[in-house]
Amino acid sequence: MLMTTLMCGAMSIVMFSVYRSFRREVHGLGHWSAGLLLLVQASFLFNMRDSWPDAVALLGANTVLMLGIGLSMLGTEKFYGQGPSLRCYALACGLGVAGIAWWLLVTPDFSRRVAVFSFIVFFFYARQAQLVFAHGERHFSSFFFGALMLLQACVVLLRGGMALWHGGASVDLTVAGTQASIYLAVANFMALLLTVGFMTVATRRLQTILERRSTHDPLTQVLNRRGFGDVYEREKANLRRKGQPLTLLSIDLDFFKSINDRYGHAMGDKVLAHVARIIGGALRDTDCVARFGGEEFVVLMPDMAPHNALGVAERIRTLLHEPNGHGLPPCTVSIGVACQASVLEELDQLLSRADAALYLAKENGRDRIECDVLSVTVVRTMSAAGSDTGR
Repeated sequence: MLMTTLMCGAMSIVMFSVYRSFRREVHGLGHWSAGLLLLVQASFLFNMRDSWPDAVALLGANTVLMLGIGLSMLGTEKFYGQGPSLRCYALACGLGVAGIAWWLLVTPDFSRRVAVFSFIVFFFYARQAQLVFAHGERHFSSFFFGALMLLQACVVLLRGGMALWHGGASVDLTVAGTQASIYLAVANFMALLLTVGFMTVATRRLQTILERRSTHDPLTQVLNRRGFGDVYEREKANLRRKGQPLTLLSIDLDFFKSINDRYGHAMGDKVLAHVARIIGGALRDTDCVARFGGEEFVVLMPDMAPHNALGVAERIRTLLHEPNGHGLPPCTVSIGVACQASVLEELDQLLSRADAALYLAKENGRDRIECDVLSVTVVRTMSAAGSDTGR
């Protein structure tokens, strides 16, 4: 029990440090950290039962332990994006404390005391198991955490049932015996395992967040250069296997500096986020958009012929002309279109040709679309092929 108490205290410190660093991304860590501290306090009060009055030691230990386990439930609810059930928590703890106090101080009955505590705690554990299986990621970490919660719920439910059916002597942990020793060992071990289980799913969440941070632009939530490069390599591999066209759009906001100068950089950031949403809304699920720094965006469209890509580019340009309804200043974009020339062409070459088309759009008056020379040839070839077929 001493080692379990020390480990719970250490895990509380670990969770609190993670909570301080990732409180906006990973919720519930603070509740779990506070709950573990209450478990440590409950262990201290329980060990003082021979020195302090029952109203302080035993009632205090059971109350604090119940509150701590309930806090873990609230933390798990927040972790999975559910509103914390504060009323249920307060009601369950209130009923539990009232029942324990009655059968401890007014009408002493150990078996009923154990049953009340067990059934209240069973609710806390069962709720967490339900959350994991209903909202958890289909991953080993979630299955591990959920299985531990379900097992712990069954153990405390069994103890409460035994207290009612076989009397308090069968579940009295202060009396030396094989059954009491096994239960104490399992309870202490599970207290640590449950904490490890929650840290496992929290670490999995952190891993996903950090991976997204490394591949996505924090302002617009679209891909960054690194993320776009990974997608391009995957689609280029598909190009080698299937021979499908791969088209790229290079998009740049017109006169973006004047927006920043006139309305401020905060408004400029909102405009960038708005443009990213407009671009993303005009694309298919298989397409991807990335921000390449400043006001430049790049779109990759697998299995998209250049003449079809022109239609997508025109849709983006048209959507930006519509009132945005958010009080943002109007903006336009210039777009360059380039199609992958061959499997031997690298991303830098494709980007260079798309940028050349973009610069041409800028030179020709902005708020327009231009095709790279090679892409124009492809478009004309496809158009000619379509005309011959029509004949």
